[in-house]
Amino acid sequence: MKIIYKTQDGIAVITPAPNCPHSIEAIAAKDVPAGSPYKIVEDSFIPTDRTFRNAWEVDEATLTDGVGSESNEFGG
Repeated sequence: MKIIYKTQDGIAVITPAPNCPHSIEAIAAKDVPAGSPYKIVEDSFIPTDRTFRNAWEVDEATLTDGVGSESNEFGG
């Protein structure tokens, strides 16, 4: 699973560490910038061809799994 959200420069992708003890939801709340909506997606959702990486687009209406929190700590 990965977390995606929009930035001024395009789409950001967060890949949690394989043995992270925190849930992907907790990682998203901590690491996605405050107020930014995000989506948790299967790895296969991310394009594998990096040729046009900066041209990848995501409809913001699909970023419905949560919003980044004000805290950059777990449980904050």
